[in-house]
Amino acid sequence: MMKGRSRLGALACLCGLAGTVQAQSSEMVSAVSGLPSLSQLFARALEHDAGLSRQRYELEATRQEVDKAWAGLRPQVEASYSHVYQDSSNIYTENPENYAQNDLYEERVDGELTEKVWRVQLSQPLFSLERWRQVDKAEAQTTAAELTLALAERDLALEVSQAYLDAFLASQTLALLESKREALALQHRQAQRAYDLGIGDRINLLEAQARFDQAEADQYEVENNLANALSTLERLTGITPNFAQRAVSDLQGIELGEQHGDLEEWLERTADNLQVRLARQQHQVMQADTAIRRAGHYPQVNLNLGYTDRNSPDELRASEDAQASVEVRVPIYRGGYTQANVRQGEMYAQSGEAEMTEARELARQEVRQRLRGLESKARRLEALKRSLESATLFLEAADKGEQLGLRDLVDVLDARADLYDLRIEFVEVIGQWLADKLALEAAVGDLETRDLSQAMALLAGLDAN
Repeated sequence: MMKGRSRLGALACLCGLAGTVQAQSSEMVSAVSGLPSLSQLFARALEHDAGLSRQRYELEATRQEVDKAWAGLRPQVEASYSHVYQDSSNIYTENPENYAQNDLYEERVDGELTEKVWRVQLSQPLFSLERWRQVDKAEAQTTAAELTLALAERDLALEVSQAYLDAFLASQTLALLESKREALALQHRQAQRAYDLGIGDRINLLEAQARFDQAEADQYEVENNLANALSTLERLTGITPNFAQRAVSDLQGIELGEQHGDLEEWLERTADNLQVRLARQQHQVMQADTAIRRAGHYPQVNLNLGYTDRNSPDELRASEDAQASVEVRVPIYRGGYTQANVRQGEMYAQSGEAEMTEARELARQEVRQRLRGLESKARRLEALKRSLESATLFLEAADKGEQLGLRDLVDVLDARADLYDLRIEFVEVIGQWLADKLALEAAVGDLETRDLSQAMALLAGLDAN
């Protein structure tokens, strides 16, 4: 069985501490003014997801392999009963006149016989290297099955988190687009009024209408994205959470607040990556299987005990027998099967070693990519903050310039559209940064409840209410 960390490894906090999850979920719901709790949704997904339930049953089935392997080393006891009818042709039936009549005369010369036979047999392996190694393989298989389940739970956590981020960011984008449409609608009405009074330009009116229509089209697309994300969450958790469309906060105040650390330190932690650990364990299973195949060269020693009670009308056949024997079976030649079987196991073990190396390299590549993504998105967010500040000032200047007749309405519309587009982009990059952060923790086998809570805390900072 697995030592040290629980079978869920880095997911111990995610699905082993149900009480902690519930407490943090309630606290987070209050802190975010009704925002659905990511931790609570994951807890529901652990119970609801059908694929995860299937793997739990498969794990329990694999655990039975250990009991089956131990059973091969324990005594095997069998009892049997036979009711035998026998019709014989022998010296008695062929020459009945040659034998004097006695108590057995009728049965013997007739040739028909009915017997009852009771047997009890016990077989105890005294030495079987193959069966002992079967126990090692079964335990290795169980550990591999536990890691497979933990990996499925980790993937489920990432899938729930991604759907949650998609739904939250779509709801925030919808709120921004709604504010954008309201502002554009106001400017369209102003342009329409100016045109009706004969002091406006038809080009300005058409431009305002085009911008309003584009914002409305964008809103329909985002609504579809939100519906898709909610559908994914419903499939995973069995419920449809409500993401209220709220205006976002002053985005310049959002701080990521952490350094990502040294690359080499992250790469060293990939040894705890669940896929790496699973590949390593599967390699151990293959090595244990090869050891079983090699045990085919060794002899087996069994102790056999038996008792037989034969109840027969023929006194010479009736008997009670007790047997005890020590049986030694030595494999000498099986046509080359054992050698070929061992070579096959060795090839499987080498393939498992290659798979382990591949999993380790993929984990290291994942860490590098996620770290680069975090760093680039952090720099991008800082640049977007500066752009937001500049765009806000430019909108104020354009609006005043339009009032003074120094700029036309198109300049104001451009400035307003650019500002909202920057805010939408900022929210999207926040979501991408969080996705990279959670994936990085998963890549080093350290995804925990606190990571989900920290993600929600950052999302809460986007909420203006």
